[in-house]
Amino acid sequence: MRKHHYIQCETQYYQEIERGFKRFELRLNDRGYEKGDLVYLEEVANGVLTGRHLPPKEIGYILYGPTLGLAEGWCIFTWWNI
Repeated sequence: MRKHHYIQCETQYYQEIERGFKRFELRLNDRGYEKGDLVYLEEVANGVLTGRHLPPKEIGYILYGPTLGLAEGWCIFTWWNI
């Protein structure tokens, strides 16, 4: 069963995702991210939620560390809009 992850992004990264330039996320894999999970990105400015959020994104590819210089316990994932 797919999981739903609500994650926070500082404004500079949130805007890059919103514009379609940033299409990946580097995260500590403390939530057990998996392909097919849904990610809800919420904007944070100086540690405070702004109330802005993007439509959910489905994880389409995920790379788990340790590999290719990615440390153990970390992951990089990409998504597509649903």
